[in-house]
Amino acid sequence: MEVKNNGLIVKKQVAIKVFKLIAGYGNEIILNKISFEIFEGEIFVILGSSGCGKSTLLKHLIGLIQPLAGEITIDGINITGMNQKNLPMVFRQYGVLFQNSGLLSSMTLAENVALPLQQYTDLTDTYIDTLVKMKLSLVNLSGYENYMPSEISGGMKKRAGLARAMALNPKILFFDEPSAGLDPVTSAELDRLIIHLNNTFGTTMVIVSHELPSIFTVAHRVIMLDKKVRGIIASGSPQYLRDYSQNPYVKQFFNREVDALNL
Repeated sequence: MEVKNNGLIVKKQVAIKVFKLIAGYGNEIILNKISFEIFEGEIFVILGSSGCGKSTLLKHLIGLIQPLAGEITIDGINITGMNQKNLPMVFRQYGVLFQNSGLLSSMTLAENVALPLQQYTDLTDTYIDTLVKMKLSLVNLSGYENYMPSEISGGMKKRAGLARAMALNPKILFFDEPSAGLDPVTSAELDRLIIHLNNTFGTTMVIVSHELPSIFTVAHRVIMLDKKVRGIIASGSPQYLRDYSQNPYVKQFFNREVDALNL
């Protein structure tokens, strides 16, 4: 992809490439031969109505499920069918913020953030403690190192989960419905944090969401999945798709015409 920067054309490198992916469970095909690319430094959103395959696609991208056919390449490495022994080296390249934050309830926030560092590095405990404080500070949780997940709000749990996802300085961050369960103000704060981290570190971000306010705020580009066609029916910026898409279903979705969507 080529983008203009101060009048210069800069070629963006591909961070993730999906080619003719077939995903499903048993004999049921959820996604049929879908292909797309995600570029370095991009905030890329996967969206669509319930049951369209958003979560299924995310699970394939992070290696939790192997596709029935097709290829997924992350940072130039084809993870499809990769030997399980080699997967941890790929997993170090990205972090995941799960919908429920994924924090372990029996551990403090600091202990949760330290887990990936303890598992994948040989750093000393002192250095890990320093990094943990830095990561929590990045998500505005300084001073909460010794709090348990049960002692903080839902929005703070999301931010703590994000700190853990960033522990290993990943090139790519995956978000599963980051705004789910949050009030509008807290959701907007999380959106601003996502934009800030993307601008500061240039991290590639892949977000599964159906929250239109967040999508319009953070997304550089989106793909829209549809359960009827079992694939992608639209691609582009959310603003462009809202205003200029020729697909009635896509326009209805982005303009919140719920009745017409038969949701």
